[in-house]
Amino acid sequence: MEKQKVLVIVGPTGVGKTALSIKLAKEFSGEIISGDSLQVYKKLDIGTAKVTEEEKSGVPHFLIDVKDATENYSAFEFKQEAEEKITEISTRHHLPIIAGGTGMYIQSLLFDFQLGSKEEEKEAKKIRNKWEAYAMEHGKDELWGYLNQIDPKASEKIHMNNEKRVIRAIEVFEKTGTSILEQQGLDLTDLSQCQYDVKLIGLETDRAFLYERINQRVDLMLEEGLLEEAEYVFSLGETQASQGIGYKEFFAYFREEISLEVATDKVKQHSRQYAKRQLTWFKNRMSVEWYDLVQMPEQVDELIESVKEWLAE
Repeated sequence: MEKQKVLVIVGPTGVGKTALSIKLAKEFSGEIISGDSLQVYKKLDIGTAKVTEEEKSGVPHFLIDVKDATENYSAFEFKQEAEEKITEISTRHHLPIIAGGTGMYIQSLLFDFQLGSKEEEKEAKKIRNKWEAYAMEHGKDELWGYLNQIDPKASEKIHMNNEKRVIRAIEVFEKTGTSILEQQGLDLTDLSQCQYDVKLIGLETDRAFLYERINQRVDLMLEEGLLEEAEYVFSLGETQASQGIGYKEFFAYFREEISLEVATDKVKQHSRQYAKRQLTWFKNRMSVEWYDLVQMPEQVDELIESVKEWLAE
């Protein structure tokens, strides 16, 4: 059976994924699915750099503003909902375009990862709590020793001081009866193993230039009302949304523990670090065609031609 074609645009924050996705959607009758873990939340617009109605230019967008900011959202839910949207879009004979920088979401969708439902995650949490308590009582050595008994191959690869990974390996073995190494056996650089016919485009630019763009972007967000948005998230208490970069850094300021200048510097620093992690993720884990449309906008013609050829295959 022929695989459904899906165009995916990835890369760090601040490189123009939104603008490119809209341009390509117009060029190839596309509809866009957000692959961003925070854009699902209503009222979190400025800090998530959410696409505006004007920017959309009439192009349909999905998985944006689908959750209240007090709710949780998981890779499992994203995968389920994105698969449904891909089917709907392709039924309309339009091109599904995924645009976003949340690596785990993109990967779980493309490679058909078997992620746990909410009920399975609750069960997994019980197992993790059990082994965290065991480690506290008996120490990391004995915890690793147990892993060595049930899954010696995994214990060879995981250092006993990495308690989190040791517990994760035990959890996988208890749930599946197989080694975590077998679960990780999928070659994520081989796009032929995807459940879709994927064209994976990545945007990047010079690191120093990218960092300067991110700093400027944060200043612009503050002018647009980021502080008020962060105060709203702060008022919600402990939520998944409150962990978002661009919000949590202001909480100490609201508690009068640090100055606004220090909080703003933290947002910039964390945003730069996140951009670096995003780039590392996609470069190390997935087979991406990279373009620099920030410093070399003329590359867009080459990119469009490449998409045309892929669609004609």
